[in-house]
Amino acid sequence: MRVRKLTFAALAVAAGLSLTACQNDDDAMAQNDPPAASAGSSSGGGKDSAGKGSGGQGTAAGTGSGENGKIGKCRTDDLDISATDSTIDGDTEGTVAVELKNGGGRDCVLSGYAGVDLKTSAGSLSAERTGEKSTPMTLKDGKSVYFGVTYPINKSGGSGVRVTALVVTPPDETKSFSVEWPGAATLPATDGSGSPVKVGPMGSAGQGD
Repeated sequence: MRVRKLTFAALAVAAGLSLTACQNDDDAMAQNDPPAASAGSSSGGGKDSAGKGSGGQGTAAGTGSGENGKIGKCRTDDLDISATDSTIDGDTEGTVAVELKNGGGRDCVLSGYAGVDLKTSAGSLSAERTGEKSTPMTLKDGKSVYFGVTYPINKSGGSGVRVTALVVTPPDETKSFSVEWPGAATLPATDGSGSPVKVGPMGSAGQGD
């Protein structure tokens, strides 16, 4: 019995030592954890800061030059839109030159065709694209670009369709701007086979005076 008691005692001491050793190892690991966690949070904080910084730049770029330094597109609110009659005597069609002047305080990009609708006594009439190739262009602050709108001249002798306004939607925009129609007061009545009004791409009309 005494031998068994000594053996149990020895085992108990050994187990105690083993437990202490494990606790010491755990303590050592626990002591090493905070620096690692601290380093992780420090590095994570750096990432967060960088993310916020780039996010801020992206926001600023979206309202200014565009992401990654690229120039942003021209917005309707940045443009002063007007129209003048550019029909030349002897032309078989009437022509209106639409001017888009950049008044937004920054350079911007225009590409493609504007949306053009004529308000008439018979309802809204959408212009069809001429199909000419369009090249993206940078419109400098304070500068203008022009495009042409052509329409048939009313030679029928009848009253035709009265035009009341010209509605322009810049390329890639949804906000429209209405201006006074400077062309002939009426269009010939259509047979419904397609729009007689055509619109050219940016830069398709002369710069005027």
